[in-house]
Amino acid sequence: MDQLEPLSTNNSLVFPLITTLMITSILIMCFTTIFPCLTSCFHKLFSTSLFCSCKICQAYLTSSWSKDFNNLCDWYTHLLQKSPTKTIHIHVLRNTITANCENLEYILKTNFENYPKGKPFSTILGDFLGRGIFNVDGELWKFQKKMASLELNKNSIRSFAFEVVNNEIQNRLIPLLKNQNQVLDLQDVFKRFSFDSICRFSFGLDPMCLEKSLPMSDFALSFDLASKLSAERAMVVSPLIWKIKRFFNMGSEKELRKSINIINMLAKVVINQKRKMGFSHHQDLLSRFMTTTIHDDMFLRDIVISFLLAGRDTVASSLTSFFWLLAKNRQVEREILLEAERVIGPHDKENNFGITNFEQLSRLHYLQAAAYESMRLYPPIQFDSKFCLVDDVLPDGTKVKSGTRVTYHPYAMGKLEELWGEDCLEFKPQRWLKDGVFQPTNQFKYPIFQAGLRVCIGKEMALMELKTVAISLLRMFSIELEETSTTTLGCDNPRFSPGLTATFAFGLPVFVRERGTSCEA
Repeated sequence: MDQLEPLSTNNSLVFPLITTLMITSILIMCFTTIFPCLTSCFHKLFSTSLFCSCKICQAYLTSSWSKDFNNLCDWYTHLLQKSPTKTIHIHVLRNTITANCENLEYILKTNFENYPKGKPFSTILGDFLGRGIFNVDGELWKFQKKMASLELNKNSIRSFAFEVVNNEIQNRLIPLLKNQNQVLDLQDVFKRFSFDSICRFSFGLDPMCLEKSLPMSDFALSFDLASKLSAERAMVVSPLIWKIKRFFNMGSEKELRKSINIINMLAKVVINQKRKMGFSHHQDLLSRFMTTTIHDDMFLRDIVISFLLAGRDTVASSLTSFFWLLAKNRQVEREILLEAERVIGPHDKENNFGITNFEQLSRLHYLQAAAYESMRLYPPIQFDSKFCLVDDVLPDGTKVKSGTRVTYHPYAMGKLEELWGEDCLEFKPQRWLKDGVFQPTNQFKYPIFQAGLRVCIGKEMALMELKTVAISLLRMFSIELEETSTTTLGCDNPRFSPGLTATFAFGLPVFVRERGTSCEA
């Protein structure tokens, strides 16, 4: 034992010394790694007018706008409405925001090459979206667009999508809503429905989120959180803030990393299951992509995420706003039901939805008009951004320097008198009809599905799903807002949560009753 005592004494001196050296080494490594980044970022901070004293920037920095507006998008709308050019500048964000149709056409079509998604945008969403179609430019974007366009334009794919949606409505959505004697969050129901539908259509797999007894899957919950936290990155004054948090794995960035890890694991399961099942003879979209990119699992992961973002969140958002507006505008609901009776025939409880094909849907002109009008007022994607490559001048005379973020704002555009008349804030489907027939408008006036070269290739699929769900539920159920929801959501505008798509912050609490009861519209 005596021989061991000196060794014990030496350990008491050696261990603290080793610990000190390790900590010192780590600090030196961190300093040498971060210092160049800090220097660069601080230079950008001061050179981009972080301390701009203009009224708009001060309101943004202090959040004083929130005293008068529920949502940032409503404040931006107010500023754009007052602007003579329908363009404003948030200097502290190096962000030029426009609701000018001519600017939109110039950015998205005429000078498209000078306004890519850009590296800053790709960096903000890169951890979440990777190299998916919504986050890339150039050849990679062209490849994905070409592949998706070829598939989505096939009659067989459209028929398959229609079959999936109708099956989900008949076997899950309607049974879930029947005999509901309590308040139900319809937004949550629509998220579950669209998640099941897009997974079955895109991957040939069924997560069964709409089953009564099942909680929302970890994948879906992580997807929501990753979308929210990724969007919040774009709202900070400097990317330095979230980059430091990501480096040290702290706060919101730690939560984002956890969510993305879960997404990655479950995306891998989806891909592996497709390989085991075989994909050469399957109709789903992932199978089609896997025939050309079999060995690149990370790229397939990014495609999975892109499909989900396009087919789940936007559809759920559109349905939520649509039913909220209908509950506040019963005459519109009555007109939709009268049209359905003329086109489809009397409602038959034995055949819950009665819609059999695309052609039948295409004859529901008033329903189409109501869907477009709903998205005019509450677009699922409230704004979208590009980055200017080379110094430029927009058609309204706005000078744009290289590296500036340029944002077009569909949410604000839907509320401009100059575009839609004095009744622009009213929900009036008839503005889309001429002699009872639906009439579309200029895509640069109504960029809900983007416009120009990056116009949404899944537009017809999304409209099919929205209209099929809407007519099926409206003919079967009377849906009323829960009494407190008008004050919770706000009488004029709902309050939105941060995210890549518009989401009601407090959900959509409703009562659902079968038609024929005392609550029938």
